Amino acid sequence: MNLIEIIFLAIVLGIDCMVVSFSQGLIFQNNKIKNSLLLASSMGFFQGFLPCAGYFGINLLSSYIEPFSKLLVFAIFMILGMKFIIEAFQTKKNVTCMDLKCLVALGIATSIDALASGVNLNLTSTPLLKSALIIGTVSFFMSLCGFWFSVFLKSFPSKILEISGGLILIILACISLIN
Repeated sequence: MNLIEIIFLAIVLGIDCMVVSFSQGLIFQNNKIKNSLLLASSMGFFQGFLPCAGYFGINLLSSYIEPFSKLLVFAIFMILGMKFIIEAFQTKKNVTCMDLKCLVALGIATSIDALASGVNLNLTSTPLLKSALIIGTVSFFMSLCGFWFSVFLKSFPSKILEISGGLILIILACISLIN
C-alpha cells in the first residue's frame, strides 16, 4: 500500500473511534477535556497496536496463505467495508463510563477492524511502523474531533460516516486486486 492508501485506511479505521467518541461526548457533561483526552488516547493506542498484532500474527500462517494473498486482502477489505455499511443501519448501545476497564473495552472494540487490517499490511508488504503510527495518530485526532463535534453538533448522523467508511474500504478492496 502506498502512503495515500494508508491514510485512507487510517481515516476509515478512525471512523469507529469518531462515532464512539461522538456518542460519549453527548453523554458526558463534566470533565470534557480530561474525558476527551482519555478516550482519544485509548482509541489511538489500540488502533495503532492491533494492526501490529495482526501483522505479526499472520506470519504464523504466511506459508499457507501466500499464494492467495491478493484474494485474502480483497476479501478482508470487502468484508470490513460491508460490515461498516451494515452496522450503519443497526441500533447501537451507548456505553457510559470512563474508567480504565471501559476505556480498554472501547479501545479494543473499535480496533478489531485494525487487527484485520494488520494482516493486510503484512500481505501487501506495507511498512508496519509507519502504518501503525499513522493509524494510531489519525484515530487519536478523529476521536478527539468526534467528542468535541458532539458538543456543537448534537444531531449529526453517524450513519453517513459509517457508510462512507464502508465504501472507502470496498474501493481499497478493488484497488488491492489491481496492484
